[in-house]
This record gives sequence, C-alpha cells and structure tokens, in this order.
Amino acid sequence: MTTWRFDAIGTRWEVETESALDAERRSEVERIVADFDATWSRFRPDSTVTRLSSAGGEALATADAAPMLEAFRELSAATAGAVNPLIGDSLAALGYDAEYSLHAGAPVPAPQEWTRTLTWNRERLRLASAAMIDVGALGKGRLVDLVTDALAGIDGALVVDAGGDMTVRGEARIALEHPFDPTRAIGVATVRDQALCASAINRRAWGDGLHHVLDARTGAPVTTWAATWAFAADAMHADAVATALFFDGGPELAHRWGVEWVRMSTSGRAERTPGAPVELFTTPRGRG
Repeated sequence: MTTWRFDAIGTRWEVETESALDAERRSEVERIVADFDATWSRFRPDSTVTRLSSAGGEALATADAAPMLEAFRELSAATAGAVNPLIGDSLAALGYDAEYSLHAGAPVPAPQEWTRTLTWNRERLRLASAAMIDVGALGKGRLVDLVTDALAGIDGALVVDAGGDMTVRGEARIALEHPFDPTRAIGVATVRDQALCASAINRRAWGDGLHHVLDARTGAPVTTWAATWAFAADAMHADAVATALFFDGGPELAHRWGVEWVRMSTSGRAERTPGAPVELFTTPRGRG
C-alpha cells in the first residue's frame, strides 16, 4: 500500500491505495476538498457560511447542503435539540472561533427553532437572520464520502482517513484510542468495507472542561461521555451517530440507521452494540 498525506479542513488526511495515485486523481481530490471548505468552513472569511453569518441571506446550495441538513434534522430530533447546525456562535463564545482565540466567555445556546432560521432546498440555502452554520457534527464524514466516491474507479484496497474519520474498502485493523491517554487503546476494530468515525472530548480541547462537543441547548461542553466510535455504510451517517452518542437519543438513532457503535463514559465505563466489530480491552456493558 502507498500513502498520500496532506492537510486540509484543519486535520491530517491519509489516503492509502495499492498503487500511487496519479496527478489527475490527486487534483480531483484536492478540488473536492477545496470546494467543500470554501462553502462550509467557518474559519474562512470568504466562505459561504461566514458571508451568511453576519446578516443572513441566501446562497446557491451545493450538492452537500440537502443531504447534510436533512441528516441534521433527524439528528436534532433524535437528541431533543442537543445537536444543531447553528452551533457555530456557541463554539465561538467558548473561544473556538475563527481566530482560535481560545478565550472562553459564558456559554451561548444555539437557536432552538433552527429549522425556521435555516431553510434549504436543492437549489438555495437561506438564513433568515444572523447565525453561524457549523456542520462539524457530520460534515467531515460527508467530505470523506465525497473523496471516497471520487476514488471509486481505482483498483484494490482503499482507505480514506481524515483525522480518524474514515472509509475502508477491504479490511483494516484500527486501534480505538483511549480518550484519557493517547498512548493506549481501549480496543481494536476490524473495519471491512464500511466507514468508522470517532469523536472524543480530548480532541479539539483547549482548557479545563472546554472541548468541541457542545450541547446546543445550553452552549456548554458535554460531561457524561468521553469518546464514541460508530460503524456505518457511509461516513456521514457514522459521523452523525458518533456525535449523537454523546446525548440521550443517540443509541435510538443509531438503531434506526443501522449503525453499530462503542462509547466510553467520563467515568471509564464502556458500552457497545452486539454487532460492533470490535475487541474491547475493558469489560463493556452491552446494548441491544
């Protein structure tokens, strides 16, 4: 296997293929990533979401808008509003802003009636008032899927890994990083022809109790669950479930979507579904 590494959307990417990708395929991947970033990055002053954030308005919808926002609608309903694509201002209030100030103020809840503020169809994306869209709960997974689709024509095994959110064609053994000690693993997953996405409170953390997984209803970081892993047919749904599992309703959404999962609490307790393709090194509590 050969590995192509590059940095994009704030994370390290690794694309593993049996033969090195030619310049044309690399250019296509780079174009897909750049287009996604130009639309959805709240860290870019020239992105679509940044332009809309100041006063609202409308923009042409990319092909990503409807699939992601429809998934957000289900995700938000399942978690009783805890997950919300208008969480951007809540993240910024705690210091995770476009300037990476990392200076935390008081928590700011996200708009709860978000589907009235943010509307979409396959042609247009509209914000009725100022708000910052952040698709981080599932956006990286969606981009992993887009890159994987662009490489569908290559022969042999394939792994597209964006900082731990990945798709695998073939089989790969993946360690599940311990959220409190990155030198250790809580188990090993065997991923076959599917996606694996993970989330943890030790990633994108910048202070005591400050990290990127917020409850949109309060604007405050979650405290019950420390890390999640989700296995699905595509990375967008795996990424969405990895976020949902930090909240009540997450396991039920995973069941409806046919997603297997593992999660670890901040007290060190592990839970898993019986079908999750993992060997845990801790004693888990099973879930149906």
